Order: sequence, then structure tokens, then C-alpha cells
Amino acid sequence: MKQPYYPHHIDLAPAAHVQGTVKLPGSKSISNRILLLAALSAGSTRIMDLLASDDTLVMLMALQQLGVKWEQIEGTQNYIVHGVDGQLPVHQADLFMGNAGTAIRPLTAALAVLGGDYTLHGVPRMHERPIGDLVDALNEVGMRIEYTGNPGYPPLHVRRGQLAAHSMKVRGNVSSQFLTALLMAAPLMAREQAMRIDVVGELISKPYIEITLNLMRRFGVDVQRDGWQSFMIEAEQSYQSPGVIHVEGDASSASYFLAAGAITGGPVRVEGVGRDSIQGDVRFVEALRQMGATIEVGDNWIEASSNGPLKAIDADFNHIPDAAMTIAVAALYADGPSTLRNIGSWRVKETDRLSAMATELRKLGAQVEEGADYLKVTPPAAMEPATIDTYDDHRMAMCFSLASLDGKLLQGTRIRINDPKCVAKTFPDYFKVFEEIAEQTLI
Repeated sequence: MKQPYYPHHIDLAPAAHVQGTVKLPGSKSISNRILLLAALSAGSTRIMDLLASDDTLVMLMALQQLGVKWEQIEGTQNYIVHGVDGQLPVHQADLFMGNAGTAIRPLTAALAVLGGDYTLHGVPRMHERPIGDLVDALNEVGMRIEYTGNPGYPPLHVRRGQLAAHSMKVRGNVSSQFLTALLMAAPLMAREQAMRIDVVGELISKPYIEITLNLMRRFGVDVQRDGWQSFMIEAEQSYQSPGVIHVEGDASSASYFLAAGAITGGPVRVEGVGRDSIQGDVRFVEALRQMGATIEVGDNWIEASSNGPLKAIDADFNHIPDAAMTIAVAALYADGPSTLRNIGSWRVKETDRLSAMATELRKLGAQVEEGADYLKVTPPAAMEPATIDTYDDHRMAMCFSLASLDGKLLQGTRIRINDPKCVAKTFPDYFKVFEEIAEQTLI
């Protein structure tokens, strides 16, 4: 998985108009779920268009250490994963998980249930990202997971436990990845008796749970649910390879290009997601519509354009927290103050995104009010030249590329993005692709 060269910073020249077509990279959320499900399945699975990124590489390397065999088909992003039918060949391993939440959370649950002697750790920021609700839920039913650093956070030591109950509870208000992890591991716990998972409190980011349930179904496991509060996995279900499975384009990545089309007039089309997408982040286009953009949707594409300045928005973004970051920057081009609500989960992502977003938007001249779980952005009359810090967070880097668009930039103003290599987490070629759709109209 060859990575591009990244300079220490990248300067983006103002672009008054952006148009074109972008083929999206695969979804990170779907890619890492599919990799683990394929590994736990009976049979071999051909995965088409897997995302090439740091996070998927973390999962691939961890599976390899655990004895799961896989190969990449030369010259493609297609892989063949040979499933182990719920029995890992290697029972002791030291696993480096980088900063990949979509890898460490479900893998922790699977390893705890299957048993062995495993340590899981990552970069310093990973050791600041909470995992306590997941660990508590597993330990309460007989698993043995210990913290080797700060309680409630990685690194972790997973040992062989003994399942002592067939119902479990998990809080839903910090990260939906905790419930996803338990759901994916549940068939391993329900080999002889059904397993019920109850959610305590509000479940955030519900569309990501929809992705999990959809993919589990593709691998032969059906989950019955009572609203969003209780999930039942009947006994004697096991993962079976679907043979071939395609990874959708990443809907969160689509948001940057669609927003560019809305800001500058477009049209900009993304290919890889469309009306039948299983990703909740495609609902990002509803927010763009509220801001006055024209959106067209096909089976495997979405297109955004506009005929004037964007309208200010006041909306709840709990369901699409990642794509909502794009709205925060698009709000710079709105006709008044915009408020993004119910986004408290931003604080436990790759960085504290609420604080980081407020800090960087202010550099551009915006007035920003930062609350515990909301952000209010009042756009500047004209954007100020700025050097944007990215906090080792891929979405910060990609979002703020949009600050180089449209007539609110002073003539000749450039936006500098520090540490652009962070985009390798999900979209290694992002800045190259962004330049391609903007280059024909660079000022």
C-alpha cells in the first residue's frame, strides 16, 4: 500500500470555481467492518475496492498477526481474506492499532470473546480516546480485559475469560463504535444461547449501527432489534462468507467535494455512493439542500451545484458527526450565522474536534461560539489569510481545504494546511484530487 509523499505543509491558491467528477475511495467504516467479518467467517471472501489508508492497513496487519491469511490482488485494491470460522490460529499477540477506532473497538470485543493473551495499543492520541464503556460491558459478562495505562483508555491486556451471562448493557452516548463492537462479537457469544444487548441512555450516530447490521446480514447473521434500545442475536448463527463483497465509496469523503460544488456553483459529482448507499453520511446532502444547494442523486453518484450564496443553517447533526465538520467550514460562505447542534461526540474523535474547529475557524476571521456540544459560526465579510493546524486529524485537513474557495477570499490570499500527511488515515490522495477539480479555475 504505497503512500504519496507529503510536504510539511501545502499552500492552496484561491479558486473561484470548482467542477468535475471524483471517484471516491472506499469507506473506512465499511472497509474495517468487512475485514473483521471476513476474517471471522467460514470461507474466503473477495473484497472489492477496499480503502487504501492507514486505518485499513492497521486492521490488515493485526489480522495477519492473529494468523488470518489474506492477499492483495496485484495492481488493485481488491483483497482475498481467508476466514478462520470463528477460531483464531494465534492466541498471543502484541497489536499496534495506530489511531484507528474502527479497528481497536471491534477487535477488542472479538479477542475478549475468543480468548487468548493479547495486548492492544496505539499512538498517544489513541490512549486518550475512551474505551471504558466497551470494556465494562464485556467484563460484566465474564470477559477479562485489563487497562495497562489509564483506566478507561487503551492500552489494553486481553486474557481468556468465561462467558457468564447472555444479556449485556452498554452506554450509547459516547461512541456508537462500542455497540458496533459488541454486535459484531455477539454471534461468537451466542453459539449455544441467544445474546441480548441493551443500550443504556441515548444511542448516538445511529446510521453507523445501520451499517453494522447491514454488513452482518451480508455475512449471514441476522440481528433482531427493539427500536434502538435492545438488540437480540439468536443462537447458532455464524458468519459465512458472501463470496464477493464491494466496498462503497466513502460518504464522509464525498462531503468535501459536494460542499465545494455548493460553495462555488459546481457542478461537482462524486461516484461510488448514491441512492442505495448503506452509509448514513449520505444524508449530508440534506444539509446542503437546506443551505440552498441543488442536489441530484443517481444509483451510484451524487451531484451538487448552486446558483447563489449558501443560506445559514441551524440543525442537529448527531446522526452525521463526521460529515457535519464539512458544514462547519461551508458555514463560512453562508448568509448569516449557522449553528451545529448535538455534536458532543466530536470531543472524543481523532482530536477534540469542537475545540480544534473553533480555533481554526477563528483564524479565518469567523466569529465562533463553542459550547459543550454545539458550534455557532458567524462568517467573516472576507476571509483572512491563515495557516491551518490539523491536529493529526485527517478530517481537519480535508475540511479546511474548502477555505480556499470562492470570492470571500482576498485576491492572492492563500490558505496553508500544516501536516497534510494526516489525510493518509482515510484518503491518501485527497489534495491531489482536490487540486484536479479546482486547477482549471485557479486564480
